[in-house]
Amino acid sequence: MAEKHIRIDGADPRLLFGFNDVLLRKVEAAFPDTKITARGTDIYLAGDPDTLQTVEQVFNELMLVLERNDALTESDVQTVLALFGEAEGPAHTPASDLTILKTPRGDTIRPRTPNQERLVEAAFNNDVVFAVGPAGTGKTYVAVALAVAALRAHQVKRIVLSRPAVEAGEQLGFLPGDFYEKIDPYLRPLYDALGDMLPREKLAEYLEHSQVEVVPLAYMRGRTLKSAFVILDEAQNATTRQMKMFLTRLGPNSRAIITGDVTQTDLANRRDSGLVQVQHILKGIDGIEFIYLDRDDVVRHRLVREIIAAYEKHDA
Repeated sequence: MAEKHIRIDGADPRLLFGFNDVLLRKVEAAFPDTKITARGTDIYLAGDPDTLQTVEQVFNELMLVLERNDALTESDVQTVLALFGEAEGPAHTPASDLTILKTPRGDTIRPRTPNQERLVEAAFNNDVVFAVGPAGTGKTYVAVALAVAALRAHQVKRIVLSRPAVEAGEQLGFLPGDFYEKIDPYLRPLYDALGDMLPREKLAEYLEHSQVEVVPLAYMRGRTLKSAFVILDEAQNATTRQMKMFLTRLGPNSRAIITGDVTQTDLANRRDSGLVQVQHILKGIDGIEFIYLDRDDVVRHRLVREIIAAYEKHDA
C-alpha cells in the first residue's frame, strides 16, 4: 500500500472539505479503496499508487475551482469527479449521522425526525428549499442552525433572517419606540433561535458588523444578497408579490430556506398566500425542493401534536 501527502496551499480547508466534511466525504465515496485523512491543511492518502495519483489530481482541481469561484459546491465536486471518470458516490452521509451544530452550552443540534432529516438533506443539495408544516415541527430552528453552521464554516459571509410583519401592517408607525423596538415582537423568535446557537458576545459582534441581519420582509426590496444564507420565516404571511420579491434577492453563492405553515396564514384570503401559490409555480425546477413536515415531526410539548390533530379533524 502506497502513501501520499498533499499540502493545501492557499485554500481554506473548511471551504475545501465543506460543512461537516460533506465535500470530503463525497471524494471518499468515489474512491472507496483509498484511505483519505484530513488534518488541518494536510491530506494523507493511502492505497493503490495509481489511484493516489488520481485522487491528488482531483484535490488539485478542486483547489483551482475554489480559488476561481471563492466557493465550492457539491455540484462542483461531482463535476470534477466526472472529469476523472469516477462513478457518482452518495451526496453526503445520511442526516441522522450528522451534527448540524454544537451550541455554546455543548448541546448537539441534529435532525430529530425523518422529515427533519429530509430538510437537512435538501439544504445540502439545493440552493432553495421550502419547509412547509405545522407549528412545532422544528422548521425554523433547523433552518437557523444550518445557516449558523454555514457561516461558521465560511461557506457564506452573512446570514439574513426575515419575517413578514403582517399583523403590524400600517399600524407599525403607531407602536411606541424606535424602528427596532417596533419590529422586535415579530422578529423575536429568530433572535431566540440565534441566541441558542451563538455566544452572546459573538452574536452581538455579528449583528454589529451586519454578518447577521434580522429584518422585516418589506425591507428586503431592492437588495441583492451575495454569499448569504437567507431564511424567510412565517412565509404563509407573504403575498405572491412579496414571495417573488424575496426569491429574486438571491445573488451569487447564496442559499435560501423558506419556512411556513399554510394552515396559519394571517392574510385576509388564504389564496393570496405566496407560500400556497409558490408550490405550484416553482414545482419541478432543478435546485428547488419542497419538504413537507406533519404532526409526527412535532418536537414541542407532547400536547402540541394532539392539538394539531384535533384542529385537522375539525377542519376536515
